[in-house]
Amino acid sequence: MKSLDSFYQDITQGSSIEPSSLLPNDIQKEIGHFNVFDIKELLERLQGKSIMPYDRRAYYKISLIKGKNRAEYADKIIEIEKQGLLFATPKIPYNYLPQDTNQSGQFCVFTSEFLSKNKSGIDLDELPIFASDGYPIFQLTDEEVIEVELIFNKIQKEINSDYIYKYDLIRNYVAELIHFGQKLQPITALYSKHNSAARVSSLFAELLERQFPIESPNQRLELRTAKDFAERLSVHVNHLNKVLKENTGKTTTELISNRLINEAKILLKQTDWNISEIAFSLGFEELAHFSNFFKKQTSYTPLAFRL
Repeated sequence: MKSLDSFYQDITQGSSIEPSSLLPNDIQKEIGHFNVFDIKELLERLQGKSIMPYDRRAYYKISLIKGKNRAEYADKIIEIEKQGLLFATPKIPYNYLPQDTNQSGQFCVFTSEFLSKNKSGIDLDELPIFASDGYPIFQLTDEEVIEVELIFNKIQKEINSDYIYKYDLIRNYVAELIHFGQKLQPITALYSKHNSAARVSSLFAELLERQFPIESPNQRLELRTAKDFAERLSVHVNHLNKVLKENTGKTTTELISNRLINEAKILLKQTDWNISEIAFSLGFEELAHFSNFFKKQTSYTPLAFRL
């Protein structure tokens, strides 16, 4: 999960700007975190070098995107033809990819502590716009863009002020953005089951392969089971199995097992690690579990295969 520290490092990469200089004035730990940015200014600062990775973030984000984009959100691929409003939650991995050079807009980032229920009266986990199975991307008309820009401009103005209660006021503006979005019709017509299946299969393969190669006995796989992958992809494990079976002819467990065996063979033949270290790095709690797994897949024990 991408942290706020990583976010600030990313948006200052290649520049002489210190990440700490972008923090709002008077922000305090008990407030939680909040900040707002202009997309065009950010892209100019990064000179077009920044590519938003597909990942989960440890913060919420509301983006007014002006320009042609492709949004990838969980198993959904949605085309934003002209301008859109995107609501992102720490629960779901996402990114959006510019499809032309004419990009502008604004976005804000905030933590759950900033908009906690006791401060704002809002329970983020109960809001439909942040639900894991929702469609939190909205195509905007020119008139709707003007309305959203007015809210963002008020946030920009307030965050630079010295008003002692400015963060209370900003919470109200963020709540206004949320309610504005929840009254819109989400972009669902551009999302198809075929796209979803292809997206899930592609993301599963990416997540699986991202864990390899194992380069140290202290490195350990995080995702080992079908349930692990389903949770990371925010889909039901049965749906993941169905999609992969249809697209690859193999179950989730079979695909994971095949990749584990390939890596185990490499480590047994090309390293001097002991078998317990290899078992640990591949995510097995017990050496016996690894030995049984390896023998079932290859008909050899790990020791016999190494000799």
